[in-house]
Amino acid sequence: MLANKRILLIIGGGIAAFKSLDLIRRLREQGANVVPVLTKAAEEFVTPLSASALAAEKVYRDLFDLTDEAEMGHIELSRAADLVVVAPATADLMGKMAGGLANDLASTLLMATDKPVMIVPAMNVKMWEHPATQRNLATLQTDGVRVVGPDEGPMACGEFGPGRMAEVPEIVDAVSAFLSDGPLKGRHILVTSGPTHEPIDPVRYIANRSSGAQGTALAEALRDLGANVTFVTGPAQVAPPEGVTVRKVETAGEMLAAVEAALPSDAAVFAAAVADWRVENASDQKMKKTEGAGLPALEFSENPDILKTVSQMTTGRPGLVVGFAAETNDVEANATAKRARKGCDWIVANDVSPETGIMGGSENKVSIVTADGVEDWPRLSKQETARRLAARIADALK
Repeated sequence: MLANKRILLIIGGGIAAFKSLDLIRRLREQGANVVPVLTKAAEEFVTPLSASALAAEKVYRDLFDLTDEAEMGHIELSRAADLVVVAPATADLMGKMAGGLANDLASTLLMATDKPVMIVPAMNVKMWEHPATQRNLATLQTDGVRVVGPDEGPMACGEFGPGRMAEVPEIVDAVSAFLSDGPLKGRHILVTSGPTHEPIDPVRYIANRSSGAQGTALAEALRDLGANVTFVTGPAQVAPPEGVTVRKVETAGEMLAAVEAALPSDAAVFAAAVADWRVENASDQKMKKTEGAGLPALEFSENPDILKTVSQMTTGRPGLVVGFAAETNDVEANATAKRARKGCDWIVANDVSPETGIMGGSENKVSIVTADGVEDWPRLSKQETARRLAARIADALK
Protein backbone atom coordinates (compact mmCIF):
# COMPACT_ATOMS: atom_id res chain seq x y z
CA MET A 1 0.00 0.00 0.00
CA LEU A 2 2.89 2.36 0.81
CA ALA A 3 5.48 0.65 -1.35
CA ASN A 4 8.43 2.92 -2.13
CA LYS A 5 6.87 5.87 -0.30
CA ARG A 6 9.41 7.84 1.73
CA ILE A 7 8.25 9.27 5.05
CA LEU A 8 10.24 11.67 7.19
CA LEU A 9 9.11 10.97 10.76
CA ILE A 10 9.80 13.73 13.28
CA ILE A 11 9.43 12.40 16.83
CA GLY A 12 8.64 15.03 19.46
CA GLY A 13 9.35 14.82 23.17
CA GLY A 14 6.54 13.27 25.19
CA ILE A 15 5.57 9.97 26.74
CA ALA A 16 3.56 9.20 23.57
CA ALA A 17 6.88 8.97 21.70
CA PHE A 18 6.92 5.25 22.51
CA LYS A 19 4.06 4.83 20.00
CA SER A 20 6.30 6.24 17.28
CA LEU A 21 8.51 3.16 17.45
CA ASP A 22 5.50 0.98 16.67
CA LEU A 23 4.51 3.48 13.98
CA ILE A 24 7.88 2.98 12.27
CA ARG A 25 7.34 -0.78 12.29
CA ARG A 26 3.77 -0.58 10.95
CA LEU A 27 4.69 1.85 8.18
CA ARG A 28 7.55 -0.38 7.07
CA GLU A 29 5.18 -3.36 7.03
CA GLN A 30 3.16 -1.40 4.45
CA GLY A 31 6.28 -0.95 2.33
CA ALA A 32 7.26 2.58 3.33
CA ASN A 33 10.79 3.84 3.88
CA VAL A 34 10.90 5.76 7.17
CA VAL A 35 13.63 8.25 8.07
CA PRO A 36 13.46 9.21 11.76
CA VAL A 37 14.32 12.62 13.21
CA LEU A 38 14.48 12.94 16.99
CA THR A 39 14.23 16.16 18.94
CA LYS A 40 16.40 16.54 22.04
CA ALA A 41 13.31 16.03 24.20
CA ALA A 42 12.34 12.89 22.27
CA GLU A 43 15.64 11.29 23.27
CA GLU A 44 14.43 11.41 26.88
CA PHE A 45 11.72 8.89 25.93
CA VAL A 46 13.10 6.78 23.05
CA THR A 47 16.66 6.08 22.03
CA PRO A 48 18.16 6.85 18.63
CA LEU A 49 19.36 3.23 18.50
CA SER A 50 15.79 1.89 18.84
CA ALA A 51 14.47 4.20 16.12
CA SER A 52 17.37 3.39 13.81
CA ALA A 53 17.05 -0.37 14.32
CA LEU A 54 13.32 -0.36 13.56
CA ALA A 55 13.65 1.97 10.57
CA ALA A 56 16.87 0.39 9.22
CA GLU A 57 17.87 3.99 8.52
CA LYS A 58 20.18 6.58 9.99
CA VAL A 59 18.56 8.72 12.68
CA TYR A 60 19.00 12.49 12.38
CA ARG A 61 19.25 14.54 15.57
CA ASP A 62 21.44 17.65 15.35
CA LEU A 63 21.06 20.68 13.09
CA PHE A 64 24.79 21.42 13.26
CA ASP A 65 26.14 17.90 12.80
CA LEU A 66 28.87 18.37 10.19
CA THR A 67 28.81 14.71 9.14
CA ASP A 68 25.06 14.77 8.54
CA GLU A 69 25.32 18.04 6.64
CA ALA A 70 28.05 16.58 4.43
CA GLU A 71 26.08 13.41 3.72
CA MET A 72 22.60 14.92 3.42
CA GLY A 73 22.02 18.56 4.30
CA HIS A 74 18.89 19.50 6.18
CA ILE A 75 17.41 21.18 3.09
CA GLU A 76 17.77 18.01 1.04
CA LEU A 77 16.51 15.89 3.95
CA SER A 78 13.38 18.04 4.21
CA ARG A 79 12.55 17.56 0.54
CA ALA A 80 13.47 13.93 -0.06
CA ALA A 81 10.23 12.59 1.46
CA ASP A 82 6.75 12.09 0.06
CA LEU A 83 5.27 13.11 3.41
CA VAL A 84 6.54 14.63 6.64
CA VAL A 85 4.85 13.18 9.75
CA VAL A 86 5.25 14.74 13.20
CA ALA A 87 4.31 12.16 15.85
CA PRO A 88 3.93 13.05 18.60
CA ALA A 89 3.42 16.71 17.80
CA THR A 90 3.89 18.43 21.14
CA ALA A 91 2.49 21.84 22.06
CA ASP A 92 6.02 23.21 21.69
CA LEU A 93 6.47 21.81 18.18
CA MET A 94 3.05 23.06 17.10
CA GLY A 95 3.90 26.50 18.46
CA LYS A 96 7.19 26.56 16.56
CA MET A 97 5.47 25.48 13.36
CA ALA A 98 2.71 28.07 13.66
CA GLY A 99 5.18 30.82 14.56
CA GLY A 100 7.68 29.99 11.83
CA LEU A 101 10.53 29.26 14.25
CA ALA A 102 13.53 27.20 13.15
CA ASN A 103 16.03 26.80 15.99
CA ASP A 104 16.65 23.04 15.90
CA LEU A 105 16.74 20.31 13.28
CA ALA A 106 13.04 19.35 13.53
CA SER A 107 11.67 22.90 13.26
CA THR A 108 14.18 23.78 10.51
CA LEU A 109 13.13 20.75 8.47
CA LEU A 110 9.48 21.76 8.86
CA MET A 111 10.26 25.29 7.67
CA ALA A 112 12.40 24.12 4.76
CA THR A 113 10.22 21.35 3.39
CA ASP A 114 8.17 21.72 0.24
CA LYS A 115 6.33 18.46 0.96
CA PRO A 116 2.96 17.96 2.70
CA VAL A 117 3.03 17.79 6.49
CA MET A 118 0.85 15.70 8.82
CA ILE A 119 0.87 16.19 12.60
CA VAL A 120 -0.34 13.81 15.32
CA PRO A 121 -0.84 15.96 18.44
CA ALA A 122 -0.24 14.55 21.92
CA MET A 123 -0.24 16.53 25.15
CA ASN A 124 -1.99 17.10 28.47
CA VAL A 125 -5.69 17.90 28.12
CA LYS A 126 -5.27 21.42 29.54
CA MET A 127 -2.41 22.11 27.15
CA TRP A 128 -4.54 20.89 24.23
CA GLU A 129 -7.48 23.06 25.28
CA HIS A 130 -5.33 26.13 25.94
CA PRO A 131 -6.28 29.05 23.66
CA ALA A 132 -2.70 29.31 22.39
CA THR A 133 -2.69 25.68 21.24
CA GLN A 134 -6.07 26.09 19.57
CA ARG A 135 -4.85 29.26 17.80
CA ASN A 136 -1.76 27.41 16.63
CA LEU A 137 -3.90 24.49 15.44
CA ALA A 138 -6.13 26.84 13.43
CA THR A 139 -3.06 28.47 11.86
CA LEU A 140 -1.55 25.13 10.89
CA GLN A 141 -4.80 23.91 9.36
CA THR A 142 -5.09 27.13 7.37
CA ASP A 143 -1.53 26.51 6.17
CA GLY A 144 -2.64 23.10 4.87
CA VAL A 145 -1.14 20.90 7.59
CA ARG A 146 -3.07 17.64 8.01
CA VAL A 147 -4.08 16.72 11.57
CA VAL A 148 -4.74 13.24 12.95
CA GLY A 149 -6.37 13.13 16.39
CA PRO A 150 -5.94 13.67 19.22
CA ASP A 151 -8.11 11.04 20.86
CA GLU A 152 -9.93 11.32 24.16
CA GLY A 153 -8.93 9.03 27.01
CA PRO A 154 -6.73 8.46 30.06
CA MET A 155 -3.25 9.96 29.96
CA ALA A 156 0.06 9.12 31.59
CA CYS A 157 -0.30 12.21 33.80
CA GLY A 158 -3.47 10.74 35.31
CA GLU A 159 -5.91 13.12 33.67
CA PHE A 160 -8.64 12.22 31.17
CA GLY A 161 -9.77 14.07 28.06
CA PRO A 162 -8.71 15.09 24.56
CA GLY A 163 -4.97 15.18 23.97
CA ARG A 164 -4.14 11.48 23.85
CA MET A 165 -2.10 10.59 20.75
CA ALA A 166 -4.08 8.74 18.09
CA GLU A 167 -3.49 5.01 17.98
CA VAL A 168 -0.94 3.70 15.50
CA PRO A 169 -3.41 1.92 13.13
CA GLU A 170 -5.34 5.18 12.79
CA ILE A 171 -2.16 7.05 11.89
CA VAL A 172 -1.18 4.41 9.34
CA ASP A 173 -4.67 4.62 7.80
CA ALA A 174 -4.35 8.41 7.55
CA VAL A 175 -0.93 8.20 5.93
CA SER A 176 -2.12 5.53 3.49
CA ALA A 177 -5.22 7.51 2.57
CA PHE A 178 -3.22 10.67 2.00
CA LEU A 179 -0.57 8.99 -0.12
CA SER A 180 -3.09 7.01 -2.15
CA ASP A 181 -3.74 8.05 -5.72
CA GLY A 182 -7.50 8.31 -5.28
CA PRO A 183 -9.55 10.91 -7.17
CA LEU A 184 -9.84 13.11 -4.05
CA LYS A 185 -6.14 13.20 -3.28
CA GLY A 186 -5.20 16.69 -2.10
CA ARG A 187 -8.83 17.72 -1.53
CA HIS A 188 -10.12 18.90 1.85
CA ILE A 189 -13.70 17.87 2.61
CA LEU A 190 -15.70 18.82 5.68
CA VAL A 191 -18.34 16.38 6.99
CA THR A 192 -20.75 16.94 9.90
CA SER A 193 -22.47 14.04 11.59
CA GLY A 194 -24.52 12.92 14.57
CA PRO A 195 -27.06 14.90 16.61
CA THR A 196 -26.57 18.02 18.68
CA HIS A 197 -27.61 18.11 22.33
CA GLU A 198 -29.15 21.37 23.52
CA PRO A 199 -29.18 21.47 27.33
CA ILE A 200 -32.29 22.05 29.42
CA ASP A 201 -30.24 21.66 32.57
CA PRO A 202 -27.04 19.72 33.38
CA VAL A 203 -28.80 16.34 33.05
CA ARG A 204 -31.50 16.94 30.40
CA TYR A 205 -31.38 18.05 26.79
CA ILE A 206 -33.35 18.20 23.55
CA ALA A 207 -32.03 16.58 20.40
CA ASN A 208 -32.85 15.05 17.05
CA ARG A 209 -32.49 11.30 16.66
CA SER A 210 -29.29 10.33 14.87
CA SER A 211 -26.86 7.45 15.26
CA GLY A 212 -24.19 9.13 13.13
CA ALA A 213 -23.81 5.95 11.06
CA GLN A 214 -24.36 7.55 7.65
CA GLY A 215 -22.06 10.50 8.32
CA THR A 216 -19.33 8.20 9.60
CA ALA A 217 -19.64 5.91 6.57
CA LEU A 218 -19.42 8.92 4.26
CA ALA A 219 -16.30 10.25 5.98
CA GLU A 220 -14.69 6.82 5.61
CA ALA A 221 -15.62 6.63 1.92
CA LEU A 222 -14.21 10.09 1.22
CA ARG A 223 -11.04 9.21 3.13
CA ASP A 224 -10.64 6.03 1.07
CA LEU A 225 -10.75 8.13 -2.10
CA GLY A 226 -7.78 10.11 -0.80
CA ALA A 227 -9.53 13.14 0.72
CA ASN A 228 -8.28 14.99 3.77
CA VAL A 229 -11.47 14.83 5.86
CA THR A 230 -12.41 17.04 8.79
CA PHE A 231 -15.18 15.29 10.70
CA VAL A 232 -17.27 17.46 13.01
CA THR A 233 -19.52 15.25 15.10
CA GLY A 234 -22.08 15.63 17.81
CA PRO A 235 -22.54 12.95 20.50
CA ALA A 236 -23.25 10.09 18.08
CA GLN A 237 -23.74 6.41 18.90
CA VAL A 238 -21.27 5.33 16.22
CA ALA A 239 -17.56 5.87 16.87
CA PRO A 240 -15.88 8.42 14.58
CA PRO A 241 -13.82 7.00 11.71
CA GLU A 242 -10.07 6.56 11.83
CA GLY A 243 -7.71 8.43 9.55
CA VAL A 244 -9.65 11.72 9.61
CA THR A 245 -9.46 14.88 11.70
CA VAL A 246 -12.18 14.61 14.35
CA ARG A 247 -13.77 17.59 16.09
CA LYS A 248 -16.27 16.62 18.80
CA VAL A 249 -19.03 19.07 19.75
CA GLU A 250 -22.25 19.05 21.76
CA THR A 251 -24.44 21.97 20.69
CA ALA A 252 -25.38 23.60 17.40
CA GLY A 253 -23.42 26.70 18.35
CA GLU A 254 -20.32 24.60 18.97
CA MET A 255 -20.84 22.78 15.67
CA LEU A 256 -21.05 26.05 13.72
CA ALA A 257 -17.85 27.30 15.37
CA ALA A 258 -16.05 24.04 14.53
CA VAL A 259 -17.29 24.20 10.93
CA GLU A 260 -16.12 27.79 10.48
CA ALA A 261 -12.73 26.90 12.01
CA ALA A 262 -12.34 23.99 9.56
CA LEU A 263 -12.90 26.12 6.46
CA PRO A 264 -11.72 26.57 3.75
CA SER A 265 -12.62 23.26 2.14
CA ASP A 266 -13.24 22.01 -1.37
CA ALA A 267 -16.59 20.52 -0.36
CA ALA A 268 -18.77 20.44 2.74
CA VAL A 269 -21.32 17.74 3.50
CA PHE A 270 -23.80 18.44 6.29
CA ALA A 271 -25.11 15.07 7.41
CA ALA A 272 -25.61 16.08 11.06
CA ALA A 273 -29.10 16.15 12.57
CA VAL A 274 -28.80 19.60 14.13
CA ALA A 275 -31.50 20.59 16.62
CA ASP A 276 -33.53 23.51 15.25
CA TRP A 277 -34.09 25.06 18.67
CA ARG A 278 -32.29 25.49 21.96
CA VAL A 279 -33.59 26.30 25.43
CA GLU A 280 -33.00 29.98 26.02
CA ASN A 281 -33.52 29.75 29.78
CA ALA A 282 -31.51 26.55 30.39
CA SER A 283 -30.70 26.06 34.04
CA ASP A 284 -27.20 25.58 35.39
CA GLN A 285 -28.64 23.33 38.09
CA LYS A 286 -30.86 20.28 37.82
CA MET A 287 -34.52 21.30 37.73
CA LYS A 288 -36.47 19.70 40.56
CA LYS A 289 -39.99 18.36 40.27
CA THR A 290 -41.84 20.04 43.10
CA GLU A 291 -45.29 18.84 44.19
CA GLY A 292 -47.92 21.35 43.11
CA ALA A 293 -45.45 23.67 41.37
CA GLY A 294 -46.60 22.72 37.87
CA LEU A 295 -44.49 22.26 34.77
CA PRO A 296 -41.37 24.35 34.17
CA ALA A 297 -41.71 27.07 31.55
CA LEU A 298 -39.10 26.52 28.85
CA GLU A 299 -38.30 29.38 26.48
CA PHE A 300 -36.96 28.38 23.07
CA SER A 301 -34.89 30.24 20.51
CA GLU A 302 -33.65 29.23 17.07
CA ASN A 303 -30.27 27.62 16.65
CA PRO A 304 -27.91 28.89 13.94
CA ASP A 305 -28.66 27.40 10.52
CA ILE A 306 -25.29 25.88 9.69
CA LEU A 307 -26.17 24.65 6.19
CA LYS A 308 -27.66 28.00 5.21
CA THR A 309 -24.77 29.95 6.75
CA VAL A 310 -22.15 28.07 4.73
CA SER A 311 -24.24 27.86 1.55
CA GLN A 312 -24.73 31.61 1.45
CA MET A 313 -21.16 32.65 2.31
CA THR A 314 -19.96 35.41 0.00
CA THR A 315 -16.28 34.57 0.46
CA GLY A 316 -14.68 31.23 1.22
CA ARG A 317 -17.73 29.16 0.29
CA PRO A 318 -16.81 25.54 -0.48
CA GLY A 319 -17.08 24.67 -4.15
CA LEU A 320 -19.71 22.04 -3.37
CA VAL A 321 -22.16 22.24 -0.45
CA VAL A 322 -24.32 19.18 0.26
CA GLY A 323 -27.14 19.10 2.79
CA PHE A 324 -29.21 16.22 4.15
CA ALA A 325 -32.99 16.18 4.61
CA ALA A 326 -34.63 13.56 6.81
CA GLU A 327 -38.36 13.69 6.01
CA THR A 328 -41.45 11.75 7.06
CA ASN A 329 -43.76 12.91 4.25
CA ASP A 330 -43.60 14.58 0.81
CA VAL A 331 -39.89 13.77 0.70
CA GLU A 332 -39.14 15.05 -2.81
CA ALA A 333 -41.16 18.27 -2.47
CA ASN A 334 -39.77 19.10 0.96
CA ALA A 335 -36.19 18.39 -0.08
CA THR A 336 -36.50 20.47 -3.25
CA ALA A 337 -37.87 23.38 -1.24
CA LYS A 338 -35.10 23.00 1.34
CA ARG A 339 -32.41 23.15 -1.32
CA ALA A 340 -33.83 26.40 -2.69
CA ARG A 341 -34.31 27.88 0.78
CA LYS A 342 -30.82 27.07 2.04
CA GLY A 343 -28.91 27.80 -1.15
CA CYS A 344 -26.89 24.58 -1.17
CA ASP A 345 -25.90 22.65 -4.29
CA TRP A 346 -27.33 19.23 -3.44
CA ILE A 347 -29.75 17.78 -0.94
CA VAL A 348 -29.55 14.11 0.03
CA ALA A 349 -33.09 13.28 1.09
CA ASN A 350 -34.53 10.19 2.73
CA ASP A 351 -37.78 8.99 4.24
CA VAL A 352 -37.29 8.27 7.94
CA SER A 353 -40.88 7.31 8.71
CA PRO A 354 -40.94 4.57 11.40
CA GLU A 355 -42.20 1.95 8.96
CA THR A 356 -39.11 2.36 6.73
CA GLY A 357 -36.67 1.22 9.42
CA ILE A 358 -34.14 3.74 8.08
CA MET A 359 -33.68 5.66 11.34
CA GLY A 360 -31.16 3.70 13.38
CA GLY A 361 -30.99 0.90 10.80
CA SER A 362 -28.14 -0.39 8.65
CA GLU A 363 -29.66 0.64 5.29
CA ASN A 364 -30.70 3.86 3.61
CA LYS A 365 -32.71 4.88 0.58
CA VAL A 366 -31.92 8.37 -0.64
CA SER A 367 -32.81 10.78 -3.41
CA ILE A 368 -30.27 13.30 -4.68
CA VAL A 369 -31.83 16.69 -5.36
CA THR A 370 -29.77 19.01 -7.58
CA ALA A 371 -30.37 21.88 -9.97
CA ASP A 372 -30.91 19.26 -12.68
CA GLY A 373 -33.72 17.47 -10.86
CA VAL A 374 -34.19 14.48 -8.57
CA GLU A 375 -32.34 11.17 -8.82
CA ASP A 376 -33.73 8.25 -6.82
CA TRP A 377 -31.28 5.65 -5.55
CA PRO A 378 -32.22 2.09 -4.55
CA ARG A 379 -32.22 0.93 -0.95
CA LEU A 380 -28.60 0.15 -0.07
CA SER A 381 -26.43 -0.37 2.97
CA LYS A 382 -25.29 2.89 4.51
CA GLN A 383 -21.72 2.00 3.52
CA GLU A 384 -22.67 1.51 -0.14
CA THR A 385 -24.74 4.70 -0.10
CA ALA A 386 -21.68 6.49 1.26
CA ARG A 387 -19.39 5.03 -1.40
CA ARG A 388 -21.72 6.09 -4.21
CA LEU A 389 -22.11 9.58 -2.77
CA ALA A 390 -18.34 9.92 -2.28
CA ALA A 391 -17.75 8.89 -5.90
CA ARG A 392 -20.29 11.43 -7.08
CA ILE A 393 -18.61 14.16 -5.02
CA ALA A 394 -15.24 13.20 -6.51
CA ASP A 395 -16.70 13.44 -10.00
CA ALA A 396 -18.20 16.88 -9.26
CA LEU A 397 -14.85 18.21 -8.01
CA LYS A 398 -12.89 17.17 -11.10
